[in-house]
Amino acid sequence: MDNIVQWINDNQDMLIGFSIKFVIAIAILIVGKIVANTVTGVMTKGMKKRQVDGAVISFVGAILKTVIFIAAIMMALSHVGVETTSFIAILGAAGLAIGLALQGSLSNIASGVLLIMFRPIRAGEYVDAGGVSGTVEQINIFQTIMKTPDRKVVFVPNSEIIGGPIVNYNREELRRIDLVIGVSYSANLQQTKKALMDVITSDERVLKDPEPVVTVTNLGDSSVDFNVRPWTKNEDYWPTRWDLLERIKDRLDEEGIGIPFPQMDVHLKKDD
Repeated sequence: MDNIVQWINDNQDMLIGFSIKFVIAIAILIVGKIVANTVTGVMTKGMKKRQVDGAVISFVGAILKTVIFIAAIMMALSHVGVETTSFIAILGAAGLAIGLALQGSLSNIASGVLLIMFRPIRAGEYVDAGGVSGTVEQINIFQTIMKTPDRKVVFVPNSEIIGGPIVNYNREELRRIDLVIGVSYSANLQQTKKALMDVITSDERVLKDPEPVVTVTNLGDSSVDFNVRPWTKNEDYWPTRWDLLERIKDRLDEEGIGIPFPQMDVHLKKDD
């Protein structure tokens, strides 16, 4: 114990100097975090005023905050006497090793950058991507947050979105409704076609341009199949589709046009 006290007395100036540097380093980290939050907040407000896509704002904000805080850590280490040049070299070598071990995570980061650059999806759009159908909430560094119609929140890795087909349902203003209506072979085709066309054209949500189409598309095993293809605005797609199906069934019943069940003719042969 006496030796420890003697060592402290002999190195009092050095300990005081190191303590001051350590406190300043902690202060640098705190200030760095405050600066990162402040700069990110200012950038977010500025981008929102310019009506930048929300996914871009969240992605850029996350990267900016991370870069500023890493810079603050390097400054703090340099202030307490850590040689940052050699530290950066060691960090680079460690980063290479970690990068090889975390190829999937790095792929997600690169995919996130591609999503932001080319913007095949944006916040608020309803898409099929990465095997999930839902509304895009945020695009983060590693993953994209989507909300399904039944209010499930799904976190999809960015690499899975970039690596597969992306179906964006909101990028175009108009959308076509594709219905396949099967009727009995005994039905009059012209009467059926007129009845189907009357139903879709009587709905004010169905657009006149592009013109709706009703045509025979297939002679099936038990039915004659009609393709019914009206156009509507994107926001009216599902209500219009549901209403048309109900009205088509009612109209076919009124016209006496049957919608057959799948059926099979069986021929029995009687041996003598």
